[in-house]
Amino acid sequence: MAPEVEAEDVLAELRRLRAGVPLLSGALVAGVDGLVLAHDTPDVAPERVAALTAAALGVATRMTEATGRGGFGELLVRGESGCVASYAAGPSAVLTLLAENGVDAAALHLEGRRAGDRIGELIDAARRRAARPAPPALVPGQQARSQPPQPSRQQLSPSPQAQQPPQSDPLPPRP
Repeated sequence: MAPEVEAEDVLAELRRLRAGVPLLSGALVAGVDGLVLAHDTPDVAPERVAALTAAALGVATRMTEATGRGGFGELLVRGESGCVASYAAGPSAVLTLLAENGVDAAALHLEGRRAGDRIGELIDAARRRAARPAPPALVPGQQARSQPPQPSRQQLSPSPQAQQPPQSDPLPPRP
C-alpha cells in the first residue's frame, strides 16, 4: 500500500466496521502475500493472522478454481468460541474479521463484503497514485511555473483565416 493517508483510510474503515458490527473483536487487512497492511486486532498477533490468511486464501482460491466456482470471494471458519471470516479486498488484499459466538452472521457478511469492496478501492487508488510518473525535476536555478503561460494578445484575436474551417488535404499517394 502507498502513503500513510491510505493506511489511515483503511484503518478508519476497520474501526468503523468494528464499531458497527456487534461481537466483532478484530479486523485486519493483509496483502495476498501475507503481509499486514492495516489492523485493529487487540489481543491477537496481526502478523500471524495475516500469514494464516494468505495460506487460507491460497487453499480457498485453488478450491474455487478446481470446482469451477471462479475467483475467491469469501471464506468462513467457525470455531468453538467464534468465527473468522475473510473477504476479497480488491485483487491484491484480503479483509479478515474475527467475531465472537453469537455474532449476526448475515450482518457480518453484509458489512464484511461492503468493507472489502471499499478497502479494495482504497488500496487500488493508492497503487494507481503511486504508479503515476513523478513530475519532471527542476534544473538548479529554474523556478516552477505556478500557472500555465498566458497567450499573447496576437493569439487571442483570431485572424480572418482562423475563423474559416480548416480544409483537409487528401493524403499524398503512396509510392
